[in-house]
Amino acid sequence: MDLRIIPIELSVCKVSDYSQIDMTEPFVFTGSTDEEKSLVCPTTLVPRNTTEREDGWKAFRIEGMLDFSLIGILSKISSILAENSIGIFVISTFNTDYILTKSEKLDRAIEVLKTAGYSVK
Repeated sequence: MDLRIIPIELSVCKVSDYSQIDMTEPFVFTGSTDEEKSLVCPTTLVPRNTTEREDGWKAFRIEGMLDFSLIGILSKISSILAENSIGIFVISTFNTDYILTKSEKLDRAIEVLKTAGYSVK
């Protein structure tokens, strides 16, 4: 399985509303619940109406479109990383999954995933 590194720094944020977010930009993800409005975006695009934020995230994606019938792909990756004390934040889209880890853990994440047989580009 191929994993591709996303070459930008990301931030995970809470926002008061989505009015200051340019949804046409790549790697902008939102989530709204009854308790919060969340945003993951390139750090350079964090809006002024952010109420909380955590910077310093890097990401990689599982390459290709994942069929909804596939089982355990994310579980295997997250288990490998957890066994190596690497925390993650995951975003799933219609096509695939994005796995975020803190920037200082990215090199170690790549190393352990390669050792486990994944191709990381």
